[in-house]
Amino acid sequence: MPIKLENVGIAVRDLEATIAFFTDLGLTVLGRDTISGEWADTAVDLDGNHVKIAMLQTPDGHGRLELFEYLHPEAIDTEPTRPNEIGMHRVAFSVDDIDTALEIAARHGCRPLRGVANYQDVYKLTYLRGPSGIIVMLAQDLTRA
Repeated sequence: MPIKLENVGIAVRDLEATIAFFTDLGLTVLGRDTISGEWADTAVDLDGNHVKIAMLQTPDGHGRLELFEYLHPEAIDTEPTRPNEIGMHRVAFSVDDIDTALEIAARHGCRPLRGVANYQDVYKLTYLRGPSGIIVMLAQDLTRA
């Protein structure tokens, strides 16, 4: 049976701010919608849910994020998963220039959690807390000239 990753879904507090963050990093919006109804209740196992969604795609066409902002029931804030906790941890992106990507992130109030690491002169990478507390990893391949 062939299997293909379709997208990673992320609930956010502010859909527009999150879209702005990811589109500034280079993703494009494929579409938006507002979803509710019995089929949606069944799919996500949450009665009466009503959400605004947006599907974003990476420039290479292979990665997609589905962002959703709950209108009903009210969204519940949680803390992002710690590195040693079980659960969704982060979404990671390769970038051509990590310094430029960090400048873009900073315009959205997002900064590295601790700094930029150099992994054996192969990658420069960092984790930052994006909109709604999403942990985003940015990595630049240093072997590409």
